[in-house]
Amino acid sequence: MSGNNHNHGHGHGHKGHDNDSHGHDDHHDGSAVHGSMKDYVIGFVLSVILTAIPFWLVMNDVIKDSSTLGLVIIGFAAVQMVVHMVYFLHMNAKSEGGWNMLALIFTVIVIVITLAGSLWVMYHMNKNMMPNMPHIMSPQQAHDMP
Repeated sequence: MSGNNHNHGHGHGHKGHDNDSHGHDDHHDGSAVHGSMKDYVIGFVLSVILTAIPFWLVMNDVIKDSSTLGLVIIGFAAVQMVVHMVYFLHMNAKSEGGWNMLALIFTVIVIVITLAGSLWVMYHMNKNMMPNMPHIMSPQQAHDMP
């Protein structure tokens, strides 16, 4: 039974917890992170705001250039993903001994390499497979082709 003895006297701020109840919101070495109602409400409000702003931008045609609008929406989406990871998934550098954050960083690197490589290959295949083809044709030019 020595493996289940939870003496919290090893210096990280737990005083007077002699019972074996784990229904409280204490953090044990950063591995079991539980969010409070305040954290969930903050995450929810931020998520609603980060959804409403891009919706407003699109519906009111605030940004005329579609490429710029797309980049702004992607930026809001990235910020919202971070909000979800922090407030709902409780991911930080301390959770699970840092392995969650390491796995997230590895995933982001793999996705960036895959997307960048795919775009690079598609661009160069488009550019080099048909070098004599005009890249932008009018409907009349497309109709006149043999």
